[in-house]
Amino acid sequence: MYATMLFPIGAVAVAMFSFFHPGVLDGSRKLIEPLLGLVMLGMGMTLRTENFTEILRRPRLIALGCAMQFLMMPAFGYAVGRALGLSGELLAGIVLLGSCPGGTASNVICYLARADVALGITLTTTTTLLSVILTPLLTWAYLGQKMDVPVASMMLGILLIILLPVAAGVALNRKFAHWLHPVKPFFPYISVVAIILIIGIIVAVARPHFPALAAPVIAAVFWHNILGLAGGYWAARWLGLDERVCRTLSIETGMQNSGLAVALAQNYFSVLAALPGALFSIWHNISGSVLAWHWGRKTEEEGKQQRLGTN
Repeated sequence: MYATMLFPIGAVAVAMFSFFHPGVLDGSRKLIEPLLGLVMLGMGMTLRTENFTEILRRPRLIALGCAMQFLMMPAFGYAVGRALGLSGELLAGIVLLGSCPGGTASNVICYLARADVALGITLTTTTTLLSVILTPLLTWAYLGQKMDVPVASMMLGILLIILLPVAAGVALNRKFAHWLHPVKPFFPYISVVAIILIIGIIVAVARPHFPALAAPVIAAVFWHNILGLAGGYWAARWLGLDERVCRTLSIETGMQNSGLAVALAQNYFSVLAALPGALFSIWHNISGSVLAWHWGRKTEEEGKQQRLGTN
């Protein structure tokens, strides 16, 4: 919980440090994939059998959440990028970001927002598994006419930096659960440090281009996230779903695995294409924390009113 709340502060601090002292992290691009692998290993260690059986228990709801994730976010990314006049590489970055699965921090935000945590974890897991196929294909669908999208190489890359670490984490958790239990509370903090370092590296490498690009990219990231949060919530409300489910679908739709977007962008496009993912990492934790505070406070007030009404 505290890791997610402190993340935006640490991310902004490291981003500012890298901006003014780019030489410190400028030569660390090769660390991005291992750092992301460490994050996904930690995610795998937190998964339980219930996270997979939940798919069988609520298949339609899981399918709906996955559809929102992979239909809304790439479309929002492309629309926002075109509306703000982003260049080819930056447009590729925002579309790739939208085509990625849900972010791991969304599960903590679901908890703070009094949403359906079990559903949130299952959606994050499911979209992560589906991303091996869907992330490259969706990126190609939106950008294939404008630039070369190496679909097969991207699929292999996601397999190596996402699925294998997650599978390794699950295996370690099953075999050494008793020994890992005392250190599990530290996993979120390790993940936070890893993602903050990824942000710092991208800011340092992209520093020469930052003054001209910062304003439109920040605007694109802001609207991409807001449209995802709002679209997920109101689509669920329109379908008549429970309030806790609406909150969960909002969070899971609007929060992306931006670390994966950064790693794929700098590998298959350019460091400029990684910039939207790096800025999104900072912003979606801020917006998610604010939204969680609002919904958590609203739930507490409603609970107080109900208790007063029964007295």
